[in-house]
Amino acid sequence: MSDAWDDLVSTMDRLRSPGGCPWDAEQTHESLVRYLLEESAELAEAIETGDREGLREELGDVLLQVVFHARVAQEDADDPFDVEDVVRDLTTKLVHRHPHVFADTPLGDLDTQWDALKAREKRRKSVLDGIPAGLGALAAAQKVRGRLRRAGLLEAALGDLHGGDPASGEVGARTAGGELGERLVELVAEADAAGVDLESELRVRTARLTAVARRIEREGAAEGARD
Repeated sequence: MSDAWDDLVSTMDRLRSPGGCPWDAEQTHESLVRYLLEESAELAEAIETGDREGLREELGDVLLQVVFHARVAQEDADDPFDVEDVVRDLTTKLVHRHPHVFADTPLGDLDTQWDALKAREKRRKSVLDGIPAGLGALAAAQKVRGRLRRAGLLEAALGDLHGGDPASGEVGARTAGGELGERLVELVAEADAAGVDLESELRVRTARLTAVARRIEREGAAEGARD
């Protein structure tokens, strides 16, 4: 593994250095964001479709993004760091966040323990701090609800939101959009209780619908060609 890792790091260094690839040399953290998102989505798709070959390839593509960003970070004039710094920080974080494995600490509720450790590490003032602003609405709803539930704040927040009645889903005037929103909230609550990732489930089912539609298109085109 050491040789393979060293080869990857040195290859990325050569691509980025003078005499390497002009495209790689001109990239920034900002310009690379789109590729990180695309490769992450492709990795998720490979996992959800059971594509073993694709899984191996997409893991490599995501790893490339990590190594690429770390190589760009080496050139920062004010706060440079490299991939070795990233790996060391990650190892330290993993050890710190698993005291039940690496220290003599009783094992409690893992999600609650994880949230508490992250809050102390990052000096968060709210249990909701750290949820990405760009997260999809469905994923964000589950994330917020899960954080509040583990912190023991969910019922109080729902009660205040719905005028003291946590069971009520009504906020404002009843409209078609509002009713659909209420049903979505109910689904999020049901998924949270069952430990189901709705975002992933929706992607899988949309992919299945897409595959069926494409097959129907192909069959229709083949039928038309025969006619």
